[in-house]
Amino acid sequence: MKPLSIGNVARLAGVGIETIRFYEREGLIAEPPRKESGYRQYPEATVSRIRFIKRAKTLGFSLQEIKDLLFLRIDPGTTCDYVLRRAETKLRDIEEKIQTLQRMKKALSALAAACPGQGPVSDCPMLEASDNFYVTVDKPARRVAQKRKNSLRGRPRKTP
Repeated sequence: MKPLSIGNVARLAGVGIETIRFYEREGLIAEPPRKESGYRQYPEATVSRIRFIKRAKTLGFSLQEIKDLLFLRIDPGTTCDYVLRRAETKLRDIEEKIQTLQRMKKALSALAAACPGQGPVSDCPMLEASDNFYVTVDKPARRVAQKRKNSLRGRPRKTP
């Protein structure tokens, strides 16, 4: 297999060069060997790894969660059941986000319906009600964050 330049990896994986450098700094991809000239020389497998990262991001996984998933691929003690449980946790997170967004939509719709759309901004019911809007929406978001934090406690952190 012929080593690839950072530009070729970026083109084949559909990302920018800075994204590749960022993934290296974050430990998502290994730092490649360099030529005597200092140019990075990536193995072809780096393209597949970056494509996996992109797919996982579109599914809503954070970079830390992706890093954990990448480690699971090389951890001989990992079972498919464990990966399935991680996916199910992510599905629950997404469902809670959808519910939060629906509550936000309902609250914002009610605020918009109360606004006559004319008159001075000092009389705008949307601006006066904004404090109540955040109280209604933020509580579920804190629950999601706490559940995510708790779900990550069961697995030791290692670098992939």
